[in-house]
Amino acid sequence: MRKMYKQIEDVAPSDATVLVVGESGTGKELVARSVWENSPRTTKPLVAVNCGGIPASLLEAELFGHERGSFTGAHQRRAGYFEQADGGTLFLDEITEMPAPMQAVLLRALEEKCIRRVGGSEDIPVNVRVVAATNRDPHHAVRSGVLRQDLLYRLAVFPIDVPPLRDREGDVELLARHFVAQLNRDAKTDKKLSPRSLPILDTYDWPGNVRELRNAVHRAYILGPDEVEVVPATSTLHAAGQALTIPVGTTLASAQKDLILATLAHFRGDKQKTADMLGICLKTLYNRLQLYQGRTAARP
Repeated sequence: MRKMYKQIEDVAPSDATVLVVGESGTGKELVARSVWENSPRTTKPLVAVNCGGIPASLLEAELFGHERGSFTGAHQRRAGYFEQADGGTLFLDEITEMPAPMQAVLLRALEEKCIRRVGGSEDIPVNVRVVAATNRDPHHAVRSGVLRQDLLYRLAVFPIDVPPLRDREGDVELLARHFVAQLNRDAKTDKKLSPRSLPILDTYDWPGNVRELRNAVHRAYILGPDEVEVVPATSTLHAAGQALTIPVGTTLASAQKDLILATLAHFRGDKQKTADMLGICLKTLYNRLQLYQGRTAARP
């Protein structure tokens, strides 16, 4: 994370295009916002676009605008996202979801620093800094044909990798406390993060990253009258009352880990009750939790 912050600090004052790479939920849009906030363009707009959320048939008109009468329903001229972001920053999220023909049009706009509205005949100069993001390995995306290689080179002038939460040792508890504080501030309450949540926060691998953690904290905040007891849903385990379903194909090691963590969550972090229910000794449970945590867990 320190490396990432330093990269943001270094690139923000420039006009270089930035490609943010990270798993879903790691906070790629927050990185883009940080680049914008620390740049000379912060007085101009930051316009965010989800490339995978716009139908392919409408994407060009949304990005570059359109002239009146250029297609059915185009009753008046409309400025696209590039013009709306003029002087500021355009954040293109999920860039690998953009259709290949549109990628070629985008490349031209980036190279020539001008756009042409759909149905128009004039090139319009735009002064826009582009920050793009993807949750895929961009080089693998090129090899699989979903991202143009020349567009990758144009976007990745300055790549920034956002690490997943499971690789950010010590951050989970800090983030959980931060989210609780935010909720307290918004609702004018004074709830505390339950100490019983801490072993669960540390041992769960958070496949949904920061987004999953924030949602888990919010859910626990709503349910807890005084304390916030975070109990995440596991990635391969589904609970229905007291029943647990493990999908076919799950490895034995993963199933064992999920069962241990789910039982620990059920007993709200009580290790002795968890060990008794699983039919193992407390020392074995500690050893398993230390293994999952990847470091020595301090005993209470």
